[in-house]
Amino acid sequence: MQKGSEWRRALLAAVVVVAMAGCEQQEEKQEQVRPVKSMVVRLGTVNDGASYSGEVRARYETPLGFQVGGKISARLVQVGDLVKAGQVLARIDPQDLQLGVQAMRAQLAAAKADFDKAKSDLDRYAHLLERKFISPAEFDQRRLLFDAARSRYDQARAQFNINTNQASYSELKADKDGVVTGVDAQAGQVVAPGQPIIRVARLDEKEVRVSVPESRIDELKQAGNLAITLWAEPGKQYQGKLRELAPDADPATRTYAARVSVLNPDDAVRLGMTANVIIARADAVQGVRLPLSAIFQRGQQAMVWVVDDQSLKVKAQPVTVGKYIDNDIMVTGGLANGVRVVTAGATLLFENQPVKLLQEERS
Repeated sequence: MQKGSEWRRALLAAVVVVAMAGCEQQEEKQEQVRPVKSMVVRLGTVNDGASYSGEVRARYETPLGFQVGGKISARLVQVGDLVKAGQVLARIDPQDLQLGVQAMRAQLAAAKADFDKAKSDLDRYAHLLERKFISPAEFDQRRLLFDAARSRYDQARAQFNINTNQASYSELKADKDGVVTGVDAQAGQVVAPGQPIIRVARLDEKEVRVSVPESRIDELKQAGNLAITLWAEPGKQYQGKLRELAPDADPATRTYAARVSVLNPDDAVRLGMTANVIIARADAVQGVRLPLSAIFQRGQQAMVWVVDDQSLKVKAQPVTVGKYIDNDIMVTGGLANGVRVVTAGATLLFENQPVKLLQEERS
């Protein structure tokens, strides 16, 4: 009887030890902080239309060059500078142009002197012909010499006028307001006439350049509405219109280059930004696109983990999901604008678990 009592006391003590160990493990589990990726939900119009990533560019980007050759003496702008029409962008050394003008002035003076002498001789020979002191053949020969002198004088005068105008081409000026997007020559470099020196893009018209697979060409052409979003401004959406589609495919990627005009750009649309062109459809709804890794299941209910910004603990939130788009899924209900959701590692979390936020993703 005594042995049975001792056995029961030993068993009870073991149960207590195991229970305490389980509580400690549970407490440790509760205190475990798991690093997660997350994103802030920005609700907007979402649909299952095709989306193409591209770059914002200016519709008009002009390479500018000098009309005459020479050595660049000064470059007055840098990449990114805003310029006005008529603003001087660069200069070439005018010394060579001035020397050319001086040489042409001397050639013009010599040609004029020859012309004046030939004209004087022709007048004198005409007077001698009237008095029949010379033959008509001799007069005709003198007239041919006069015509040749006049031709040389006209040519020298025309060339002098050209060189005089070229002397004013020592300054490279912007023809339109815009921004400098490239510099292809530096001070001290000798350039040829027409060689591109500075590229200037106009800011009045902007477009997104994308590549479209051949299977989507007809869909893009027939699309009534095109939406444009920026990676840097996910909460904004702009209207787009297909402006140009390449007639042939790129031999390497087998895609067609397309240019989509941004119809309502604002200051947020800057050159070089990453943008998405979306073929908007009539069945579009309000919601957000989330990566598939953000969704987990509880029975038949789709869920996401919502992070409390104050306590940094997660709470399961039921959501309504729509169609799959590539590696994303459309969430059309259950989330409020501005809440933070976990986008990776959802299956490893539990209710009220503290988390550490890693680099934020964008919706």
